[in-house]
Amino acid sequence: MSALAPPLTYALPARRHPVLQFVLHQPLGAGGLVFIVIMSLAAIFAPWVTPYDPLTVDYAGMLAAPSWEHWMGTDSYGRDMLTRVIYGARTALAVGFLASFVGSTAGAVIGVVSAYFGGKVDMIIQGVMDILLSFPIIVLALTVVAMLGQNIVLGVDLNLIIAISIPMVPRVGRVVRASALAIRELPYIDAARAAGFSDARIIFRHMVPNVVAPYLIMLTAYVAQAILSEASLSFLGLGVTEPTASWGLMLSGSAADFYQQAPWMIIFPGLAISLAVFAFNLFGDSLRDWLDPKIKI
Repeated sequence: MSALAPPLTYALPARRHPVLQFVLHQPLGAGGLVFIVIMSLAAIFAPWVTPYDPLTVDYAGMLAAPSWEHWMGTDSYGRDMLTRVIYGARTALAVGFLASFVGSTAGAVIGVVSAYFGGKVDMIIQGVMDILLSFPIIVLALTVVAMLGQNIVLGVDLNLIIAISIPMVPRVGRVVRASALAIRELPYIDAARAAGFSDARIIFRHMVPNVVAPYLIMLTAYVAQAILSEASLSFLGLGVTEPTASWGLMLSGSAADFYQQAPWMIIFPGLAISLAVFAFNLFGDSLRDWLDPKIKI
């Protein structure tokens, strides 16, 4: 009599951690995220990262070339350029994250509300969005910041954040509205209406959570745009003012006067802006690919 064969068993493949999956499937985005984390940590712990003060003037050390003492040289006031670049990351990230959060959140809410109510409400909202979209981002930001002026609170110019966030609203609103239009037709939305739920509850409890993916993608992507806008406005004299460390501000003023004698005054702030924008764009594009079920690996 033959022995009974043991029952067949199947081992389920081990599920990787989402972070590890993202790193394996989106290595460029992971590289961008690593740079963002390093830049953020350097900005947060700036007083411990560099031994110099970003505001201390040293006329004896003006326009010093890069050396072991000053890795990025000094500016026309003798201030350490590396220190100014690191502290400038504080300004760039603070304005970038806040402006992107305000603009993306307002745009997402407006897009969901427009899609939910439809009809005349949708037509009016989209008409206003079309007007805002007709202006280039930097032109609209210039107009708003010139009208509002400065309003410094805890070292951050709130009016500058508002000026940068306003051009984001219609662009995020359009993307989120497209997703919300599809969600509005799903059966569970009709069931919520039939149950007598209020419009506000349906919008914020049942529709907003389902547009989180496009919202996060736009939020991440527009941090880079906000950093670039802040640098542009500061370069034109409409952003932060001296002696605050800002990448755009470092490229204007005396840097334009001494660019031949001290090219590092332009090279390093410009490189910081380029790398920061590149890193956020890489991470944003990779996050879009990762969250999109149509192209997700």
